[in-house]
Amino acid sequence: MRIDEIVGRLGGELLGAPDTLIRALAPLESAGPEDISFLANPKYRKQLDTTAAAAVIVSGGLTPPPGKTYIVCDSPYLYFARVAQLLHPESLPAPGVAASACVQSVIPASTCVEAGAHIAESVVLGEHVFVGAGTVVGRGVQIGRGTRLHANVTIYADCEIGSDCRIHSGAVIGADGFGYAREKDGRWVKIPQSGRVVIGNEVEIGANTTIDRGAMDDTVIADGVKLDNQIQIAHNVKIGAMTAIAGCVGIAGSTRIGARCMIGGQAGIIGHLDITDDVVVSAGTLVTKSIRKPGVYTANLPLQPHGDWVREFSHLRHLDAMAARIRELEKRLDKGDTSS
Repeated sequence: MRIDEIVGRLGGELLGAPDTLIRALAPLESAGPEDISFLANPKYRKQLDTTAAAAVIVSGGLTPPPGKTYIVCDSPYLYFARVAQLLHPESLPAPGVAASACVQSVIPASTCVEAGAHIAESVVLGEHVFVGAGTVVGRGVQIGRGTRLHANVTIYADCEIGSDCRIHSGAVIGADGFGYAREKDGRWVKIPQSGRVVIGNEVEIGANTTIDRGAMDDTVIADGVKLDNQIQIAHNVKIGAMTAIAGCVGIAGSTRIGARCMIGGQAGIIGHLDITDDVVVSAGTLVTKSIRKPGVYTANLPLQPHGDWVREFSHLRHLDAMAARIRELEKRLDKGDTSS
């Protein structure tokens, strides 16, 4: 695609040759003479002098070196994402049902159902839904227009998924939540999980992520939420619109997360908490109380040599005794006793 075509579709200011041909996207350090790259972080500014990229997307206020073609815009990384969509448009699978698929519901002619997939009775699909090989869609499930279920996804009965969603391989939607009551002798009594999972529009769910159905009410994932791989979302969790959650996060039951939040990888969030809108939780953070004010929250220790950690932890073990000694010293000082 010519770079003036890109600017014509996406906007921005073009500096340089309008007929520059772009075939691929690449990082600054490895880009070639038919690639487009971007500069979003000022610490990589020096790479503009050495990159072989045909064109670079940069932010306003930057004075780029001469001799190359540039697109100037407000957000280079976002612009780069839009260019990636132009150069790599998503192909629509051909409609049809594979001979080895089992379909027990009436589905639109535009549906693509691959080999070994199973669609149970009373399922309602919108137009252009894709059901990948080996995927199971349970009884009474509703799926909106243009949603794609990749290979080996499992959607349990009665769950609801909106339009233009992407659910990647191995994801399990609607398994039972972890709900038990305990007998006096220690035996566990299972509480039937009668809620559903309700997923909004334009949601993406990564590979091997699991979202449990509600115990009585529904587990709800709002519009535009993006979930990475290997995330566990427990029963009755509510996640607000356009929140993004990185891999290996665990969210315990009945927690409510607001809109436009960002949760870093391997964070853990205990149950029955409320997290307001526009909160950022740093990677590896354990959230043990509700967050009612927008902002960035971190609760983890930085990496350090093992010997230093052992020494500092040994001090932590004696904090109570040290605090008691300090209180005693303060009392003596208040009485005017300065003896050792």
